[in-house]
Amino acid sequence: MFKEQIIDPIMRNLFEGKDRNAFCIKDEFFTYGQLANKITNIRSLLQARKPQNKNVGLVTNNDIETYASIIALWLDGYCYVPLHIKQPIDRCLDIVKQVGIDTILDSSSKSRYDLSLVVTSTERAELTANLEPKKDISDNDLAYILFTSGSTGKPKGVSLSRLNIGSFMDSFWATGIKLSSEDKCLQTFDLTFDVSVQCYLAGLISGACIYTVPYGEGKYLHVAGLVDEYHLTFAVMAPSMLRFMQPFFEQVDMSSLKTCILTAEACPKVLLETVYKYCPDVELYDFYGPTEATIYCTYYKLSRESENKELNGIISIGKPLKHCVSIILDENGNEVPIGEKGELCIAGPQVTPGYWNNPEKNESSFFIRKYKDEDLRFYHTGDLTFQDRDGDIMYSCRMDNQVKIQGFRIELGEIEYHARVAIGKNLVCIACESNGINELYLVIEGEQFDTKEMVNYMKSKMPSYMIPTHIKFMEKFPLNNSDKIDRPKIKIEICR
Repeated sequence: MFKEQIIDPIMRNLFEGKDRNAFCIKDEFFTYGQLANKITNIRSLLQARKPQNKNVGLVTNNDIETYASIIALWLDGYCYVPLHIKQPIDRCLDIVKQVGIDTILDSSSKSRYDLSLVVTSTERAELTANLEPKKDISDNDLAYILFTSGSTGKPKGVSLSRLNIGSFMDSFWATGIKLSSEDKCLQTFDLTFDVSVQCYLAGLISGACIYTVPYGEGKYLHVAGLVDEYHLTFAVMAPSMLRFMQPFFEQVDMSSLKTCILTAEACPKVLLETVYKYCPDVELYDFYGPTEATIYCTYYKLSRESENKELNGIISIGKPLKHCVSIILDENGNEVPIGEKGELCIAGPQVTPGYWNNPEKNESSFFIRKYKDEDLRFYHTGDLTFQDRDGDIMYSCRMDNQVKIQGFRIELGEIEYHARVAIGKNLVCIACESNGINELYLVIEGEQFDTKEMVNYMKSKMPSYMIPTHIKFMEKFPLNNSDKIDRPKIKIEICR
């Protein structure tokens, strides 16, 4: 599956499309031929090094060597473990230790790591390898391990196999999305975040050109500038990213976008009108999925003409992808009737083999259940959802985003929806505990204003116990590495 879906088409483009542009990085173009040369050079460096551990660290610089390293590693059956250039070195060293990494590919001019571990990917190899994939590689072998924040304070690793990724790409194309060598694709996500895999793979498989975004300040203005200057046709963005870009929409031309995927967080309906206004020919999709189900597991194609399904102003996450099975369970593990809320659970060949070296987490996160006379291994997403009669799934909130106020169980997303309708601004609702009692805080992004009308509107829509006790303002919401609103950071700031 991995070879047919990923390696074979990429190899075809490296050989047959060598004069076409593969990447635009910091306004410098690299052809597929140049990418092929980088891959063979890095492969030669690896073969000279002979890593004992199949899991190889990859420092995530925004350069051609880093992307070439991924393909070079896969050709020889290695798995890459991204190490973020901006994250604290202690966190990265913890990842190196957890996985037992003995080789780190690094294109930095000065590495942060023990030089005995480092292979400098910009060096010229003495011998030149070819592009022939190693033959004895199983689809069960790992392709990458992504580390996310863990509740214990230690990062937890999600292992993704070659089967997972091959199945995902087959599912992705089955949605009807089409790319060609004429397309220009945006890649704005950190390589430590799984959506980046879809961004670079979809482009490389199609022979398209991938336009990357540098780390650092001004990221959103840079994205708008890329779309405008290079007439990009395909983009994947978190809704938060689009909201941050809105002030620039009047200044740039976004009309070249033909396909745009909204993902990584719940998609508010109020955003659609703006996107359609400035991107008149775009086809919009809402894709949903946890890292544990390989990037995306459901999708919903949005319509410009007809009403889109939503719950509390949040767009539907749609139906399962081709290689995914979904069920919705109540707290007792029973499937809920249509229209009733429960936890979304996902099975199929896209589901991770498990967390790296974490048997306790694996036991609590996965379970075997009979589905259509077959025993399937399901993953607990922790997302509260329900399914309508058409089979579309409506996202409600994280199950840990439910709180009890005055004995009533409420969903913070419902409060956010009514507040957003009232004022049309970016906001979050959080619960802070004081002496064992939860109090609701509504945090609004931007300058302070009189909130009396907003509160009166909310009182007309919700019971009194759902009206936030406190209203706070923040000049700008923090975002995490995945370009999602950093709710935990906001909560720490507000609740301290």
